[in-house]
Amino acid sequence: MPNIAIKIENISKSFRIPQENRNTLREHFWNLFHPTKYKKFEVLKSISFRIEKGQWLGIIGNNGSGKSTLLKIIAGIYEPDEGKIKINGRLVPFLELGVGFNPELSARENIFLNGTILGVTRKELEKKFDQIVDFAEIRQFLDLPLKNFSSGMQVRLAFAIAIQAEADIYLLDEVLAVGDMIFQKKCKKVFYELKHQKKTVIFVSHNINEIKNFCDKIAWLERGKIKEYGSVLDIAAKYLNK
Repeated sequence: MPNIAIKIENISKSFRIPQENRNTLREHFWNLFHPTKYKKFEVLKSISFRIEKGQWLGIIGNNGSGKSTLLKIIAGIYEPDEGKIKINGRLVPFLELGVGFNPELSARENIFLNGTILGVTRKELEKKFDQIVDFAEIRQFLDLPLKNFSSGMQVRLAFAIAIQAEADIYLLDEVLAVGDMIFQKKCKKVFYELKHQKKTVIFVSHNINEIKNFCDKIAWLERGKIKEYGSVLDIAAKYLNK
């Protein structure tokens, strides 16, 4: 598949949800002899599509429709129950920014820690250190423990580090839903650069205008299934008029 970046075939995923709560020690002791009952919850049901190299796919749908689960399967965080995924190129997920941070370490130390986790060499991090710091706007707080940062500052730093990881495919999950207007403007500039470089991107967002601005196609998920797939303008109009 020389021109295909991602090929997804009949992906299904479910989780086992406990049907009873065990909060007290007595309840835990009692239930040693009464196994917890679980209910199967199907999150994704036979999802299939292809994304060409250089294409931006927007994924839309209500909360609980399976968008984030699908991205985590593509990223390799979850294993599907059924189906196959083929990835052609190096992939970097922007899913839970800052997951690799250590709150006890300084911002300076976390830049090298998190960057290494994302596959960026120390030499590259040293080279791009000032760029990361300026993007995140944290220069005066570099040696402050990360636990003293606001959530917005942590997200800015995490994004600034993540964009240094060279990849062919990027997964973006509600990146523009966090941060202030200045940060969002910087993110959009990065998005335009990715389009110019013909990177392949899957972009999950509740903001239809942003989907229309950046994406070539849309996958509309509803209750774990693809309701619509194809033209951005057509599907966006249907989604807004649902």
